[in-house]
Amino acid sequence: MNGMKKTNMDANSIRQQVQETVYRACLFKNEQKWKDWLGLCDEDFEYLITASVPEVRRDVIYLSGNKAEMESLVTMLPRHNSDRSQLRRHAVVYDVVVDEESGTAEASTSVTIYQTHWDGSLSHINSGSTELYAAGSYKDTFRLNEDSVKFVRRELKLDTRNLQKGCHFPL
Repeated sequence: MNGMKKTNMDANSIRQQVQETVYRACLFKNEQKWKDWLGLCDEDFEYLITASVPEVRRDVIYLSGNKAEMESLVTMLPRHNSDRSQLRRHAVVYDVVVDEESGTAEASTSVTIYQTHWDGSLSHINSGSTELYAAGSYKDTFRLNEDSVKFVRRELKLDTRNLQKGCHFPL
């Protein structure tokens, strides 16, 4: 990353801030505070949701976009036909690798996403029930700025390949 400003943080401080940023992103997405989530992202942000599909021996892309495309997507979310089921992310950051020379950090995070049903075609049966929606891992790259870290790339690599309602939301 050329032209990177030197950070005032040490490696441990950077690791802590990366972890806090990952967790804050989950909180914002859980509450559907999309503008706040995008505020954690650099202008060069790229977002991907992928999965390996053994039947075709390839990775597939469920969602891909840059920051402007994600802003457009989340602006349209209230207009989508949705059953309003709530998605909750539970993330555990396993590893943060800081590269002070390039001004970046990378994080590996395990994530499970749960869905609580509110309404829909079987609301009289499912309303209030919670089930596992998706499992996978975030592979994040962060740009280190003066006293902050910003997402520059996030890939959600899913283990789950059968996504139900809500798959148009950034997971």
